[in-house]
Amino acid sequence: MKKIMLMTGVLASILLVKCGPKMNESSKRSGKSVDLTNVDPMPFAESITADELKEMLYVYASDEFEGRNTGEPGQKKAAEYLKDFYVSQDIPAALDSTYFQTVPESFFRAGSGIKASENVVAYIKGSTKPEEYIVVSAHLDHVGVREDGEVFNGADDDGSGTVGVLEIAEAFNKAVEAGYRPQRSIVFLHVTGEEKGLYGSRYYAENPIFPIANTVADLNIDMIGRVDDAHADNENYIYLIGSDKLSTELDSISTAVNNTYMNIDLDYTYNDENDPNRFYYRSDHYNFAKQGVPIIFYFNGVHADYHKVSDTPDKINYPMLAKRAQLVFLTAWELANRKDRIVVDKTS
Repeated sequence: MKKIMLMTGVLASILLVKCGPKMNESSKRSGKSVDLTNVDPMPFAESITADELKEMLYVYASDEFEGRNTGEPGQKKAAEYLKDFYVSQDIPAALDSTYFQTVPESFFRAGSGIKASENVVAYIKGSTKPEEYIVVSAHLDHVGVREDGEVFNGADDDGSGTVGVLEIAEAFNKAVEAGYRPQRSIVFLHVTGEEKGLYGSRYYAENPIFPIANTVADLNIDMIGRVDDAHADNENYIYLIGSDKLSTELDSISTAVNNTYMNIDLDYTYNDENDPNRFYYRSDHYNFAKQGVPIIFYFNGVHADYHKVSDTPDKINYPMLAKRAQLVFLTAWELANRKDRIVVDKTS
């Protein structure tokens, strides 16, 4: 059983968030930065809904996107869909003139035949610590179309994480519109080429838009829409991987946020160094961890439809998808608005 260390200071800071002063209209108009320590983030978290996630995922995991194979037309459509969402929300691009960070064909394995692709990156600039960054990531690609023409829709892998990031971005944007701009900047990173070998996240980590040295944490979401066989009798769970690998403080904050707001069962089975699945090394967070950035990988576990054409949006548990995305938002909120940057005190 995983031992949890809860630091008194962390718990105190989290508990303060539940109640506190709201920003009045004059302070909104003044444009002054606001101490968000005592602001209740739950109204913004609750804007992440099962209905909105379902509406988006039925589009994103439809045949129209042709399985989102890296560099292929369906993946390009997916990237455009993500860009259009951020434009509609008036959330800025991370680059000066585009939401797309091009991953050139030359970056992929020689002879692979993988064409140039792109990460999609948007961000909300922080108020008092804009040069520190919280990354919320998910991979936008999947594995394409079967030889007989059947589409691998990838509703859970990783359509669930992708639409989760979109809803998290919208929740942060609602906070900004209400006058509560996060103190640190939030980066919404949709990476390509995960299924081909974590290429998009490696490209970002090696060619960062925002300095890796100033990246406080990466919260990576890869499959959060289903319930695995191990939890058939209790759907209220999420696997956490890597939360304690580089920062004891990140792990404690993650636990305290969940205990304060969501009460999801945090399952650390796959966090075990001896776990044969080695999931810690198999999703996009790992390219941040290799650079010394603390990470949390949110994961629902594998299921019978993993990497099959049967991974379709009708099989998603949308209430749990919403609840898990809310947990990621609330954790990002705490990391963005706490006084001190989390400390890296371990090596993975």
